[in-house]
Amino acid sequence: MKLPLFFAKRYLFSKKSVNAINIISSISMIGVLVSTMALVIVLSFYNGLENFILSQYSTFSPEFRIEPSSGKVFSTQSESFKRVRSLPEISSYSEVLEDKILAEHNQQQFIGRLKGVEPKSLHHVANEQMLLEGNLEVEIDSTAYAILGTTVQANLQVPLQGNDNQILLHIPDKKASPNNINPLEDIRSRVIRPSAILGYQPGFEDLIIVPIDFAKDLLNEHDNISAIELYGQNNNSSALQKEIQDLLGSDYLVKNREQQNPTLYKTVRSEKWIVFFIVTIIGIIAIFNIIGSLTMLVIDKKQDMVVLNSLGANNNLIQNIFFYQGILIALIGSVIGAFLGLVFCLLQEQFGFVTTSEGSLFDAYPVDIRYMDLVLIFVTVMVVSTLVSYMASRLNIRGINRRGALESN
Repeated sequence: MKLPLFFAKRYLFSKKSVNAINIISSISMIGVLVSTMALVIVLSFYNGLENFILSQYSTFSPEFRIEPSSGKVFSTQSESFKRVRSLPEISSYSEVLEDKILAEHNQQQFIGRLKGVEPKSLHHVANEQMLLEGNLEVEIDSTAYAILGTTVQANLQVPLQGNDNQILLHIPDKKASPNNINPLEDIRSRVIRPSAILGYQPGFEDLIIVPIDFAKDLLNEHDNISAIELYGQNNNSSALQKEIQDLLGSDYLVKNREQQNPTLYKTVRSEKWIVFFIVTIIGIIAIFNIIGSLTMLVIDKKQDMVVLNSLGANNNLIQNIFFYQGILIALIGSVIGAFLGLVFCLLQEQFGFVTTSEGSLFDAYPVDIRYMDLVLIFVTVMVVSTLVSYMASRLNIRGINRRGALESN
């Protein structure tokens, strides 16, 4: 193995008799370099976008959400829920009641999602930066207020200030008597004023957040809730999720953020790997330049092969020389490409010179360098390069041998 590698290194770095071979070898190396660099940059940029999208979603999404395994509502009067609330690892515990409602203001109507929360829980999990306008309060001096999602406010055009900012909320009464003659008696309606408008939150733009007592009164659901939203105090979230699930049993589901919205997470991650596959295909085309480089080198070193054959070298040894040369081209190109891609991403992370269009949610493209991605890129490039080098060296040596046999005949 050492002898073929020695010849491969000498052939790679020595000056060839035909200058075009040096150029083709350099092009092959640059092709591997550029494809590796592109993979590093593209995956790092997609990692940054993935983190940004998921952070926007998780800003208002609870770390854990407890839901019934069947049905829409459940009671929390059992002892197991009291034990969950008292867990020291939990920093915020809020009972939630949700349902679809019809909101109305000045003859403008919109079907949104009513979300009743414990007022004190908002200050544990939210901050004023999440708001577009107003203050983060749903209860002031025992008076209920609403925080509106951007789509709700855009459709209703309700102001935060003034006397004409009341919102009328309607919902069919689930417990209405079937003997009611007047259909309006089957509709429950309540009036509330908005206190704030949420900033853009993907998946939460149709929310109307109110105190849970107000929601229970409007929905006529005084004993049950829809879910419990939790936030932990430490980073070992999987262990806390398992502990809560063990306390509640199989009648309830304890979902983390990914389980609450699996479609979003799968979509974001699948897009990354689709782009990785497309860029890899382009890179493979560039890597195939190694075939041309090795073919020209075999022709250039034909006389050397005759000398090696006369000294007792077999075809496998000669084939390995050119095989290792292809590996060296790929190795040098991939290492330099990965390094340059890493430097580019670090500079983007530090200075943000690749910017987005005006009005975007971020000024510069976010970057997240994941070293397992670098390992994956390096392995992918080297595997493809190894296969290409093996095929090129084997086919070229066979071709040279056939031509030599024909010439001798």
